[in-house]
Amino acid sequence: MLELPPLPYGQDALEPHISEKTLSFHYGKHHKGYVDKANSMIEGTELDKLGLVELIRKVAGDSSKKGLFNNAAQVWNHDFYWHSMSPKGGGEPKGALAKKIAEDFGSFDEFKKTFKEAGAGQFGSGYCWLVLSGGKLKVYGTPNAETPIADTKDVPLLTTDVWEHTYYLDYQNRRPDYLDVFLEKLVNWEFAEANFEKALQAA
Repeated sequence: MLELPPLPYGQDALEPHISEKTLSFHYGKHHKGYVDKANSMIEGTELDKLGLVELIRKVAGDSSKKGLFNNAAQVWNHDFYWHSMSPKGGGEPKGALAKKIAEDFGSFDEFKKTFKEAGAGQFGSGYCWLVLSGGKLKVYGTPNAETPIADTKDVPLLTTDVWEHTYYLDYQNRRPDYLDVFLEKLVNWEFAEANFEKALQAA
């Protein structure tokens, strides 16, 4: 059975950029709801013995298990999103990741422009990702619960959630403003750097 992972910080830790009210609803209602729904679907089946990533990959692409995929993927996506932010976030990456961003995007400013355009341009609900794909860094959006972790082609380094419930209480319909704040004040480059180093070691 799946468990609700703890937040890596307090529910008020991202204020004033993301309010405690937003985080309490997002984590306590939405994230918890995905855990509960996924568990109700796997309880008493052979799937309840699988780890979260193994479960996601097992049911990905199976139309008869789409509901389970959506809920399980959202459990993983949300936990990854929480860790993609930090109360002391923002700024620029360091070391090997900073060098790779400059190499693959041309500059850090060009990366930020690409990331914001992908996040703002993701129609409806979904996520914006920075991934390592075939030795290159890429940015792209995914709809709804879709996630790079569903297969092994791309390694996710960081993400931001662009479902409306992520930002609407704080930014209303101004998704670009939320994305600006995410990159300027919240993004956890240490988390992304650690993911990048692990990906290089596993290659």
